[in-house]
Amino acid sequence: MGSRYAHGVPADGPTILATSGGFKRGDRTDLAFAPLVLHANELAGVTSRRPRLCHLGTARGDERSWNAMMSEAAHAAGFDLVHLNLFPMPSVDDMAGLLSDQDVVLVGGGSVANLLVLWRLHGLDRIFSEAWRAGVVLAGTSAGSLCWHVGGTTDSFGPELRPVLDGLAFVPYSNGVHYDSEAQRRPLLEKLIADGELPDGYATEDGVGLVYRGTDLVEAVTEIRGKAAYSLHRCGDRAVEERIEPRSLPGAS
Repeated sequence: MGSRYAHGVPADGPTILATSGGFKRGDRTDLAFAPLVLHANELAGVTSRRPRLCHLGTARGDERSWNAMMSEAAHAAGFDLVHLNLFPMPSVDDMAGLLSDQDVVLVGGGSVANLLVLWRLHGLDRIFSEAWRAGVVLAGTSAGSLCWHVGGTTDSFGPELRPVLDGLAFVPYSNGVHYDSEAQRRPLLEKLIADGELPDGYATEDGVGLVYRGTDLVEAVTEIRGKAAYSLHRCGDRAVEERIEPRSLPGAS
């Protein structure tokens, strides 16, 4: 049976945009899309129509007030947005059809631990893998960045950060988010890599994103000039960090 959804335009290949940003306060709305979210559409290559964007707020419990702000932001930016909610039940009967026909999937922040459990329970781990391989751009911030990696650091369990080690691992790296704004992030990620609990990986300061084509990091981009990304690799019994200078996106502040 064919999908009842309009078909999206696939990117050139499997693409992930994993960020620590993407949103700002709007001129007439509480929330607006910042350059990182707009870049997700550039990666999808949509030019002749309104981009199709599916938002998942699983990590925030599908908070309806946040969904409403996302809808306003999408309308102002010229996107056609749908929400895929899992509370109190999946909001559509054909989740695979919905996601495969988007240009971009955008995953919000919150509890990555809860997100991963619920996605696996509903089979979204498999569905996302198929959509990614078909060229739907997978994008997200914070928990929506961590989820695509092997793991990283999270406040899902409380204010003292703990490891998350069971990410979807579409890209075979660890991931650090909010690397400059939350003091526990950097030392814990370095320890986890040094101890071999997590593989080598990449981290982003607030406002910075990582662009993966397939499983290769091809670029770091930023919506805030002066911010950076980092590569981290295990060397003996320690983790070595190297700064990556990102490309400033149009509209960067």
